[in-house]
Amino acid sequence: MRVLSRAMSAFGPAPGEHSQETHPETGMGRRGFLTGLGRLALGAAAAGAALDPASAIAAAVSGPSRRSLSLVSLHTGEKLRATYWADGRYQENALSDLNEFLRDWRTGDVGAIDPKLLDLLFALKGKLRSDDAFQVISGYRSPATNSMLRGRSKHSGVASRSLHMDGKAIDITMAGRQLARIRQAATELRLGGVGYYPKSGFVHVDTGRVRYWS
Repeated sequence: MRVLSRAMSAFGPAPGEHSQETHPETGMGRRGFLTGLGRLALGAAAAGAALDPASAIAAAVSGPSRRSLSLVSLHTGEKLRATYWADGRYQENALSDLNEFLRDWRTGDVGAIDPKLLDLLFALKGKLRSDDAFQVISGYRSPATNSMLRGRSKHSGVASRSLHMDGKAIDITMAGRQLARIRQAATELRLGGVGYYPKSGFVHVDTGRVRYWS
């Protein structure tokens, strides 16, 4: 794993993890959301993306021969730059490094990150026209951590089957871009779910169906 630096943070609540996340089955958030399918003026291509986000993500990143990401963990201080796609295929060593990097920082549990989530981030950085690192608040979330976060209060809003537990969701920000711009770029891509948490300082993106909430 190509870790450039590491400084473990103290155990404690992650920024924004008390916030609600749209339930992956019902699509309902505590303070409401706007779904892509709810907009009657969508074109056929956009509707296709909502029905098949995996295919839409694949199409969005089909051009470049190499796909690389730079990440910084706000909890551990670790940094990683990985080329996860080259020579026409995903690179297993890089995927393993990314799985380790995006582990549950509380428990140390490592999950399998959906490669399409990496492609979503790659498409997002292209949309943002930035090579700056994504700052990661939360990647993979273990069942134990998810249960703990749900148990903090009856209004925690954490989904019982959070897409974080499947390695299909990530909470991010970027030092070189305003949070509102990251949200705008993610929603314009229409490649999955986008949650906006300005008070907590991050945007949630996932490879579930197209939907938006805040």
